[in-house]
Amino acid sequence: MPVPVPQQRAEAAAEASHGADLTLLVIEDDPAGTFTVPELPAAAGTRVRIRTARNLTEAGRLLTDDVDCILLDLALPTGSETRAPGAGDAAGPDGLATLQHVLRIAPGHAVLALTAQDDTALAAEAVRVGAQDYLFRDELDGRLLSRAIRYAVERKRADAAQRRLTESTLRAQENARLERGLLPTPLLEGSDLRFAARYRPGRSRALLGGDFYDTVRTPDGTVHAMIGDVCGHGPDEAALGVELRIAWRALTLAGLCGDELLSTLQQVLEHERESEEIFATLCTVDIAPDGRRAGLCLAGHPAPLIARQGRAAHLLPYEDGGPALGLLPRARWPRRQVDLGGTWSLMMYTDGLIEGRVGPVGTQRLGQDGMVAMINRQLAEGLAGEDLLEAAVAQVRELNGGELTDDVAVLLLDRDQNAVRRRTPHGERGRSAARSRATNPAKAQRPPL
Repeated sequence: MPVPVPQQRAEAAAEASHGADLTLLVIEDDPAGTFTVPELPAAAGTRVRIRTARNLTEAGRLLTDDVDCILLDLALPTGSETRAPGAGDAAGPDGLATLQHVLRIAPGHAVLALTAQDDTALAAEAVRVGAQDYLFRDELDGRLLSRAIRYAVERKRADAAQRRLTESTLRAQENARLERGLLPTPLLEGSDLRFAARYRPGRSRALLGGDFYDTVRTPDGTVHAMIGDVCGHGPDEAALGVELRIAWRALTLAGLCGDELLSTLQQVLEHERESEEIFATLCTVDIAPDGRRAGLCLAGHPAPLIARQGRAAHLLPYEDGGPALGLLPRARWPRRQVDLGGTWSLMMYTDGLIEGRVGPVGTQRLGQDGMVAMINRQLAEGLAGEDLLEAAVAQVRELNGGELTDDVAVLLLDRDQNAVRRRTPHGERGRSAARSRATNPAKAQRPPL
């Protein structure tokens, strides 16, 4: 009755720790009885146990997880079990075919190839195929074999660790490229507004979380900005956030705005979420082409912060906001008109920026009032744009006493009326007068008004 073969792990004995003892499986068939395994000395208290198999079938039964190394005689006769179906005799020399079979059935074990001293080419080819080292049968002694076993086992462990590290690095690089590709590229060509953003996911070693944002300029000159937050912090929430962002951009470019846009986004959320408990908060702003007015819609999201020239930063009105997307089936989201002025900075953010703790063991959260005070201090120091967002996120983390557990996204749009005038010194009136003089030479002789 065949002996059952224990199921082997994908990463087998060479990667396991067996303490000080090692187990060697010798696979050889010497009818003349001239080959014997030399006595192995105990080096530094390490013992080597030996098992012997006379063919590959027997070796398969003895090849268990506690085997650390295999010593394979390349002169072992090649049986049908070493050939792949349909391979015939095309597998190459018998010794290499046997070695390849052993490597297939024992991918996690260290393998030593044993061959004759005058067959150095075969020995070198065995290492190229996958053996950790080779030994010559005529020069084999206990000390050499003991050292070769330990070297082969450690080399196999190092190779396995390097392979895992390489695979992990490649996966991390692929994930990083994917997640960077999913972050938005603002479409603001032709706009006088300046854009800045900061994004910090709460998940360890992630580049993308459940927060999302986007900014686009439609053909009529209106700049649309959005920031949102899917409840939760895992990869499923991140994927849903990307879907909502892409849907928002498509709907905005198609001409939807305000309540109609948010109602459609809620339908997307309801179809794509995994459970009815999943919801998303959202803040949308559409800024008029002249940059002086904006429409604001809030869906359970914190109100943006605005800083106007010569005035302290404060929150925009938020009393008329609607519920988060996905909570009420027939909800409505009123659009509120806001006067921005000539020079301003508008900061949109997710709740990760305001829900951090104040102090390493504090129970009080920073909150919106604390955030407004913090931003005003940073504005007084002359910070703006990228520097302002970087300082804000860094200080929130510092106040929290360490890394934030929630995702953080911050978006900043600002307009400098003086810079706009410098870029167009005559303004619209100047350009109109210039066009008029170009088409009417008589008017060109008159002095401008």
